[in-house]
Amino acid sequence: MPPKKRWQSMAKGLVLGALFTSFLLLLYSYAVPPLHATPASIRTQEDTVPCSPAPSESQPATQANGSSAAGCQPRRNIVFMKTHKTASSTLTNILFRFGQKHGLKFAFPSGRNDFYYPSFFARSLVQDYRPGACFNIICNHMRFHYEQVRGVVPPDAAFVTVLRDPARLFESSFHYFGSLVPFTWQLSSDDKLAEFLQDPDRYYDPQGYNAYYLRNLLFFDLGYDNDLDPGSPRVEEHILEVERRFHLVLLQEYFDESLVLLKELLCWELEDVLYFKLNARRDSPVPRLSGELYRRATAWNTLDARLYRHFNASFWRKVEAFGRERMAREVAALRRANERMRRICIDGGQAVDAAAIQDSAMQPWQPLGAKSILGYNLKKSIGREHEKLCRRMLTPEIQYLLDLGANLWVTKLWKFIRDFLRW
Repeated sequence: MPPKKRWQSMAKGLVLGALFTSFLLLLYSYAVPPLHATPASIRTQEDTVPCSPAPSESQPATQANGSSAAGCQPRRNIVFMKTHKTASSTLTNILFRFGQKHGLKFAFPSGRNDFYYPSFFARSLVQDYRPGACFNIICNHMRFHYEQVRGVVPPDAAFVTVLRDPARLFESSFHYFGSLVPFTWQLSSDDKLAEFLQDPDRYYDPQGYNAYYLRNLLFFDLGYDNDLDPGSPRVEEHILEVERRFHLVLLQEYFDESLVLLKELLCWELEDVLYFKLNARRDSPVPRLSGELYRRATAWNTLDARLYRHFNASFWRKVEAFGRERMAREVAALRRANERMRRICIDGGQAVDAAAIQDSAMQPWQPLGAKSILGYNLKKSIGREHEKLCRRMLTPEIQYLLDLGANLWVTKLWKFIRDFLRW
């Protein structure tokens, strides 16, 4: 190519690149509310209008364990505070299926698959929201704001969330979100996680872009300051506030036991809590945290560690109240039922790499620049009795949201750009 034409081609590329970047920045400024919006700053006059369920939407008042004076009635009004990297996508699938089966009304985000995280949740972010509107289920990622969430669900809604060992959560979050946190770009070793934990204060910038992903992410998701001084009395106050607000706090490490307690709380059937593990990450070539690095990760996430210890203790008190032997029987029944569905539904019987997934409708969302999230292939010959359930159990979150009628125009545009640029 002659030098003149080569320079013309380069100039065109630069102009197109600048225009494309400007478009993305404009889109981002429209789609993402200010990061530092506070609970007080998102309150509007409409917030004084309470959720007003129609008489047909009401359900019998239930006790904390899900029973009612007239006998156990399934609970249909549920807030699931979806935390990051805690098996929360699997729980979301359970709620999607239950809501779809019973024709319930979901509070979906408008435009994206989250409520404009990391901004605080505001009811105005709900698709088709109007003052006084009531929804049965809310279960997409958000930064929790109790009063705002309370305003879109009936008074009898069950509040549920899930926690995970903070060191393990930090490890998962680092691998999934690390490339989106600019201060990690300074890390040069093959094991960036280990390098970071040797001296986290050297790299961590609390004001840095996406910094919340790499310190006390549970505290942040629940709406609190993730850089709070561990010696502050507010730490314990926040933990006790979570205990007052949530009917059940599940633990990712004891997922089956958690689902049994959830089934009891909501008065659901066994079929309602069947699951396949969704959004699971392929094993990293770097060894899992152990020994000194595990202790360092726990210390770095000390607020989350205190939160987890508190609810780990309360979880096992709930198990004792439920009955250890009864819990063992119910967990065994759940695992047998899950195994039966695995044989019926999953081609090959296990999760596979993204490249091996044959149906694009079963492709999970991947982290930027990687294909580390596993998915499934649906068996081609499934009896009519199980075909619908199998597909729903295996459908990734983004596709399921679209099936349920969520407006995800920002997410779809971002996917188109990622696919075009092969990110």
